[in-house]
Amino acid sequence: MLLSGLAGTLGTVVACGDSGSDDTTSLTTLSDTGDGIGTNMTFGDGDGDGDGDGDPGDGDGDDTGCPPGGCLDLEDDTDSGGGAPGCASGDGKCGLVDLLFVIDNSGTMGEEQVNLSANFPLLIDRLQELTDNEGNPLNPNVNIMVTTTDLGHPQCTPFQPEGYEPAQGAPQNVACIDRIDDFTGLGSNPPEFPEACNVGCPVPVAPADPFIHFEGADANTTNIPGNNVKGALSCIGPQGINGCGYEAPLEGMLQAINPGAQWNQGNKPFLRDGAILAIAVITDEADCSVRSPAGYAFFTDQMQNTYWEINPDTGTKTQATSAVCWNAGVDCGAPDGNGVYADCSSIDTGVLHPLSRYLTYLQDELITKQNKEVIMLGILGVPPVTAHNQDPPFEPTAGGVMDLVYRQWIDGAYPMGDILPNDDSDAATKEFEFGVGPGCTGEDGMGGFTGQAIPPVRVKEVCEALNEDDQIRCCIESICDTDFSAAISCLTGIIQTVVDPPK
Repeated sequence: MLLSGLAGTLGTVVACGDSGSDDTTSLTTLSDTGDGIGTNMTFGDGDGDGDGDGDPGDGDGDDTGCPPGGCLDLEDDTDSGGGAPGCASGDGKCGLVDLLFVIDNSGTMGEEQVNLSANFPLLIDRLQELTDNEGNPLNPNVNIMVTTTDLGHPQCTPFQPEGYEPAQGAPQNVACIDRIDDFTGLGSNPPEFPEACNVGCPVPVAPADPFIHFEGADANTTNIPGNNVKGALSCIGPQGINGCGYEAPLEGMLQAINPGAQWNQGNKPFLRDGAILAIAVITDEADCSVRSPAGYAFFTDQMQNTYWEINPDTGTKTQATSAVCWNAGVDCGAPDGNGVYADCSSIDTGVLHPLSRYLTYLQDELITKQNKEVIMLGILGVPPVTAHNQDPPFEPTAGGVMDLVYRQWIDGAYPMGDILPNDDSDAATKEFEFGVGPGCTGEDGMGGFTGQAIPPVRVKEVCEALNEDDQIRCCIESICDTDFSAAISCLTGIIQTVVDPPK
C-alpha cells in the first residue's frame, strides 16, 4: 500500500508529453456524456503517450484507437441476444459463473498481492463447495479471467520497464514465475515482492485459453494441464508491482467485459449468455479512469493545473500527482476544524470518465436488457470489517464502509498521526501526493505495517449501485486486512444466494 506516492518518480514526471489530443480517432463507443449508448466521440490511442502512432505491440491498440479488446460498440439498436434465463432467474439449475479479477499492479501492492495469492486456493474451494438449498452440490461451470488496473498514462510511459505493456483490460494469463521481474517495482530503490508469486507458483501452471475454465464434479473438466485449477490461479493471479500508479480499475473492468473483445467472442468466450458476472476489484488508490485523450492534459499541461495540489516545498503547483485522480473525481466540500469531511461523492469534471459510463453498461445493458446477474467485490481502502452476517451472503455488518471517515492527513507518528515508521514525510507532503487522508492503515500483526490506502468513492458507488432492495450484490472489504478470506467468503456467498436464493 501507499508508502511513497510516486514510488521514486516524484519530481521527475513533469513534461512527459502532451495530452495526445491531436492524435485521435472517431469511433462509436459508450457515451462519455452519460446520457446513453451509441454516441460518437473521439478516443485516443489508449497508451497515454500522446503519439497516436498505433504501432503494433506497443499497447496503444494499433490503428483503431482502442484498447487491445477494441472499443465498446453498443449502438442503440444493439441486439443483446436476451441472455439465457437460468442463472439470472435464480432457479438453482444453472451454475454458470464468469469471474473477473481487476488487480492493482502498481508499486505499492506487494503485501496485498502476497495476501491475495494466499487466498486463491480458498476461492477455488469455495466455488467448488457451492450447494443449493437442499445441500446438493452445484458443480458450477466457472470462467476466471485476470486483468490489471493499468490502462496506460503519459506520466507512466517513460518509466515502463522494457517490454512492458499496460493491460488495458486484456486478460493476463502468463504464469507469474515466467515474468518474475514484474515483482520488482520502479525507481532507484525499488521494492521487491517475489514471494507474491513464487510461494504459490513454484512451477508455471497456466490455462490453455486467456482465462481459467473448470466445471463438473471436483472440477474434473478444465483447460489446465493436470486439472490443477488452484495452481493455475495462483500462477496467473499475481500481477506484479511494476504497473502504472494512476490506477484505472473501472475502465479496466469495462474493457475486460467488452463484448467485442477477442476473448469474449468465438466458441469459447470468457463472457457467456446467462452466466453470473462477478467482478472483483483490488486496489489501494482512488480510481483514475481518465477520459482519453483530453483528460490527460490535466496531468501533463501546467496551464491546466486546476486539480493539482500545492507542493509544500515550493508553495506552488509544480506537478501533477495522484491527487489529481482524487480532486478531479471526488467532491468532499470543506473539512471541519478537525480536517474531517462530512461526506465525499463522485463528480464529473471532464477529467475522468463519468460513473454513468460504467453504470449504464452494467445496469441498463447487462442487468436490464440481458437479464444478467452482476455482482461485485471491492477490496479497497476502507477500515477492516469487524463483523459479518453468519449466513450467506456473509456481507459485512460492522466496520468497513460503515466506519470509513474521509479526512485530511494528520501529522505525527501513527497511531496518533498518520506517519508510519521509516517514513520521513509529513501531512502536507501526503496531501500533495494523494489529496486526501488514508481510508485505512495496514498492520501485519507483528508490530509492522503494510502501508496505507486511499478511501474509495468511485468504485464504491458503482459497487453499491448494484444492490437492489434487500438483494446484496456488492461486498466491500478492507485492503488493509491481514487476511482476505472473509472477502472470498462474501464473494462466493453472494454467488450462492444468486444461484439459489435462500427460501
